[in-house]
Amino acid sequence: MFKDVADRLTTAPGDFKSSKPVKKTTQFRQLLQSPELEFLIEAHNGITARIGEEAGFKGLWAGGLCMSAQYGVRDNNEASWTQVLEMLDFMTDAVQIPMLLDGDTGYGNFNNVRRLVKKLEQRDVAAVCIEDKLYPKTNSFIDGNKQQLAEIDEFCSRIKAGKDAQTDDDFCLITRVEAFIAGWGLEEALRRAEAYHAAGADGILIHSALSVPSEVLAFKKEWADRCPVVIVPTKYYATPTEQLRDAGFSIAIWANHMLRAAIPAMQACAETLYREQTLRAVEDDIVPVKEIFRLQGASELQEAEERYLPSRTDEARVIVLAASRGSELGELTAKRPKTMVEVGGRPLLGHIMEAYRAAGIKQIAAVRGYAAHTVNLTGLDYVDNLEYAETGELMSLACALVANVDDKCDVFVSYGDVIFKRYIVDSLAEAEADIAIVVDTEWQSSVNRGRPADYVSCSEPYSRNAFYNKVLLKCAAETLPESEIHGEWMGFLKVSKAMLPEFRNIVTDMVADPAHRKAKMHHLLNELVARGHTVRIIYTTGHWLDVDSIADVLAAGSFA
Repeated sequence: MFKDVADRLTTAPGDFKSSKPVKKTTQFRQLLQSPELEFLIEAHNGITARIGEEAGFKGLWAGGLCMSAQYGVRDNNEASWTQVLEMLDFMTDAVQIPMLLDGDTGYGNFNNVRRLVKKLEQRDVAAVCIEDKLYPKTNSFIDGNKQQLAEIDEFCSRIKAGKDAQTDDDFCLITRVEAFIAGWGLEEALRRAEAYHAAGADGILIHSALSVPSEVLAFKKEWADRCPVVIVPTKYYATPTEQLRDAGFSIAIWANHMLRAAIPAMQACAETLYREQTLRAVEDDIVPVKEIFRLQGASELQEAEERYLPSRTDEARVIVLAASRGSELGELTAKRPKTMVEVGGRPLLGHIMEAYRAAGIKQIAAVRGYAAHTVNLTGLDYVDNLEYAETGELMSLACALVANVDDKCDVFVSYGDVIFKRYIVDSLAEAEADIAIVVDTEWQSSVNRGRPADYVSCSEPYSRNAFYNKVLLKCAAETLPESEIHGEWMGFLKVSKAMLPEFRNIVTDMVADPAHRKAKMHHLLNELVARGHTVRIIYTTGHWLDVDSIADVLAAGSFA
């Protein structure tokens, strides 16, 4: 349809593997002149721009309605053009695909338009669309038939000034014809489009507020292929895309759908939080914070920090106690330990690794025992407790502490059959204490399920005051009088690097005593208290799952 397409470009839009990436202006001109129907998706800030790019779109539409809405103002030029430029700066930096700005009327006369084009080129915006209405504009779908159109000659002066101002030959200026919106009919639409084309417009955006495409199809038929025609099918959304493709339109713009999709989700979230007054009511329906970090490019900054900043020696490390079989799971652990039982297509140990790494802890060592050869995930260090069958959890911990005597960082200890949310690790990391453990206030659930648990008695029970006071461990045991139970220890322990040498000595002393060969971790907690060490309690509610039974395995699928 447009013969110079093949001559213009040798690299497709979005191909940034070459040594010299294709300019965004050149990418957009290829889209505009493509013989196929191309699509743009609306974006109104940096993160929506990146989402649109990741979805596969070759270009973006920075729409006036959505740009205004994100500021909480009306689509009547209430957001200044300098505020729009500032946001465009962030948007173009966030992506490598071209962007077409909805430039409203050009924010004034010919002088404003030529200055706008200059500023857009500086910000790597590929194209601008201006509409033939008066400044300040009103959204086309609000009383469109009452809106005044610009004089043709005056609007042509805006087009000519914009084209004269550009320094990049591939920068595009699209003119939006509002004749149908204002109720002036096909003849006026064609008359204006012809004048704008003669004035130098690179394409025509023909707009309609009807729920059927009759107006835009009639225009395209009469206009033929004098220059590319762009459409915005917001109102005639039910029209099959094939019909628009067969008509020969150049670009279809999905003009406000990212914002419209976000609004009901945000409304539902806000209403639920107001009603339920707990984050647990929405956590499963929203993305984790790490997805925001990913869209922001946080990993690139981390890589840059590793290149440019001095190496850190105080990062935390983790010991995962995973030596036991878990015979209560029957056939599931006939040939592998419990930590390698799959949940959601990944072993429990894989979920544990992910949670720690999400919290920024990369040094993770797993203590193996039963069927050690099957515990073979990449990216982990391994320590083997060769006496796993005759010893308890404390011996596995001792093996790991002996294998790594690096005392330059804090150490976290947890079980290989407990999966959890990152919140648990963050809570422990923030605790200002040499020794800290996390205690679940919903300990009754373990009693109701009839499963073994490590119950604790503390210096004070859970309450609002517990968030402000330093609550300390008094004792831990698998059985305690209910009147003395303040929570269930979840198997998470943090030891500060300052405390680690003495902590290692205590563990070594204990396992040297034959009476402690089968000792469990709660025996260690009691020994620490007996020796005068304070064990800080961090109360929490939920956010973890101890996999002790087949029912737990099934529940873990939903939890993970």
